[in-house]
Amino acid sequence: MSKVVGFVSSPAKGLDLPLDIQGTAFQRKVWEALRKIPVGSTVTYAEIAEQIGHPKSVRAVAGACAANPVAVAIPCHRVIRTDGSLSGYRWGVERKRELLRCEQEGS
Repeated sequence: MSKVVGFVSSPAKGLDLPLDIQGTAFQRKVWEALRKIPVGSTVTYAEIAEQIGHPKSVRAVAGACAANPVAVAIPCHRVIRTDGSLSGYRWGVERKRELLRCEQEGS
């Protein structure tokens, strides 16, 4: 727990935790791709879909982000719409905005 609290306070430190997350094969692919997004960076849902080899599955990528059970360890807050706007976030768009702001300031 202290690693997670430390990461939220100082995101540039990174967070390398072993995770045993249950999900479909597709969800796990998405979540693994999300863990590779550098702190302070964002990618689009379409870019994630392309990276995992399912370029037409943008909505399914969004669904996998919504199903993410561990928000900080699997940083779905770093995924944005193609137009650069923020979309839904399980813990609220304001929290997503704040996490991104903190990461960009601290990276």
